[in-house]
Amino acid sequence: MRIVLLHMPWGAIDVPSLALGILHTAAARAGHQVEVRYANLDFVDWAASTAGFGVDDYQYFSEKSYFQGAGDWAFAGALYGDDGPAPGVDGGLDGDSNGAGDSDVEFASYFEHLAANGASEQDIALTRATRTIAPAFIDRLVDELAADPPDLVGFTTTFQQNTASLAAARVLKQRCPQVRTVFGGANCDGPQGAALHRNFPFLDYVVRGEGEAAFPALLEGGDLSAVPGLCWRDDSGTSTANEMTKRPLPPSAILTPRYDGFFERLDASVAAGWVDPKLVLEGSRGCWWGEKHHCTFCGLNGSSMEFRSKPPADFLAEVLTLAERHQLLDVYVVDNILDMGYFDTVLKSLAELPVDLRLHFEIKANLRRHQFQLLGDSGAAQVQPGIESLSTRVLRIMDKGVTGCQNVRALRDAQSAGVSVSWNYLYGFPGEQPADYESVIGQLPVLHHLDPPTGAGRIAIERFSPYFDRPELGFAITRPAFQYRATYRLPESELAQLAYVFTAPPRGIGGDLAERLSAAVDTWIARFPDSRLSYRDAGGRIVLVNTRPGYDWRVVELTDPVELAAFRLLAQPRSTATLAAKVPGGAAAVQPVLERFTALGLLFHDGDSFLQVAVESDNQVLMRMQHRHGPAAARPRTEEVLDAVTIG
Repeated sequence: MRIVLLHMPWGAIDVPSLALGILHTAAARAGHQVEVRYANLDFVDWAASTAGFGVDDYQYFSEKSYFQGAGDWAFAGALYGDDGPAPGVDGGLDGDSNGAGDSDVEFASYFEHLAANGASEQDIALTRATRTIAPAFIDRLVDELAADPPDLVGFTTTFQQNTASLAAARVLKQRCPQVRTVFGGANCDGPQGAALHRNFPFLDYVVRGEGEAAFPALLEGGDLSAVPGLCWRDDSGTSTANEMTKRPLPPSAILTPRYDGFFERLDASVAAGWVDPKLVLEGSRGCWWGEKHHCTFCGLNGSSMEFRSKPPADFLAEVLTLAERHQLLDVYVVDNILDMGYFDTVLKSLAELPVDLRLHFEIKANLRRHQFQLLGDSGAAQVQPGIESLSTRVLRIMDKGVTGCQNVRALRDAQSAGVSVSWNYLYGFPGEQPADYESVIGQLPVLHHLDPPTGAGRIAIERFSPYFDRPELGFAITRPAFQYRATYRLPESELAQLAYVFTAPPRGIGGDLAERLSAAVDTWIARFPDSRLSYRDAGGRIVLVNTRPGYDWRVVELTDPVELAAFRLLAQPRSTATLAAKVPGGAAAVQPVLERFTALGLLFHDGDSFLQVAVESDNQVLMRMQHRHGPAAARPRTEEVLDAVTIG
């Protein structure tokens, strides 16, 4: 069978598709001829040449506007073949029906939605213009496919790839009815995939859940009712959704992806001048923390939370082999959480090998200093620790299993180890109080030398999250988010099955306090490049250097034995009682020290828990980044060390 797998806009343009890379491996093993086509890069080149599209334009849809649905809305006209509302369909923009009428009225409602969620006039103009040109791109893509039709075209759809994929599948089916169309990906998990198959008859199949077993079984033919999770049509055209398996794939069945052709295609694209290419790999699936404590707002992992990880030796060999094959050092590991067993195996081996990878991991924030150092030594240039708040009380509402001081410690220790941190500040949790934010906002100038969040925003209600599944936690789900009604011409009952993001009356803080939090985070982002707070411990004295704009001192030396003891103890979060029990002079000596350290901006506190926030002065942040972007000729080839890899 000849198969084309399509990666549609708005898939990321700096990495290949992990999903299609895995399916490429699975289908090729079964003897099929497979081509992975990066239609997202086709769109970039076409839109750049015909409409002056740039990297910021693409990233607005691929990264910045997911919770407003701009990317899917932009291809909705191509999906339905016109830009007029469908007459008499329940579930219109007013909540009752689309009705017949001027599409400009429909568009105006959606543009108001974008503006209310922070979109600029330029963003809105871009969204409208992209919707205008999208049908021409779909026609062009399908013309090329139809010139030599394959037997089957598969689409992966995650985030804002739904309508572009649906539009291409619809037009392809019209022109080449014999070509079978298959959907899979995160947007097809659970009831979402069944709703897609039920409402769009040009989809022959939808694979729900992990595809390594289901996709090859579909290609083999035979009894389709035996393929777990598959949505298919009987002879009468009726949609049938097989029950999804309750047993996730074992680690041995998680395939290594094939990325043949992606990097060559990127090199030939205008996008090569926009982004740095990266490998994307996975060492595990599921979340070991979520198995025990599912974070209340998190909808990741969908219907399969069970944590499974590849044997360390296998994953290490996979990283090194693909880095050598594609001559790339940047590796984005997409695991929802790093397997703690990888520290003494994978990371230790990478730290000892003469390779210079730049790795991204998602971790839990309660790691200790030596673990961050091992991350840095192994090549982890960036981590995402899921910090999300600096208030212990709010973190408990989230069921995160960390404290505010532990999160700040993670920011501090990561920087000491030369590892940058990516995180967001979230608010809007049931039961949170203004005091949970007032204290943090007042202390943010203390932290201006540490990696700031990318922004502050209200949480969304995501399918598969505890907030979605358990209304007793504080959210009464009312309906799918606005963008679904603006994008799809479907009844409300079907949108409720298709949607991933939902609306509910806001909880927690809002108004002026939320604006103050966002403004304080923006100030942090602006001041971070010029802010430093570091120290060197010389035994009999500790020397601190400060460049944070909020504090007017440059150098301070600590020589008093009480201050030295307190500073060293505060490397970990401590209560005043704990400090009093360990510091010479007891409680009477501790209070003046805490007051002085606070005035100098050396402490973060959350309730009665205190932490010193200075970074070790020998951190290698700038040296590391400069070194890791050095000439390729200076780096050992991974093939030279691959045979020497051993895992304890």
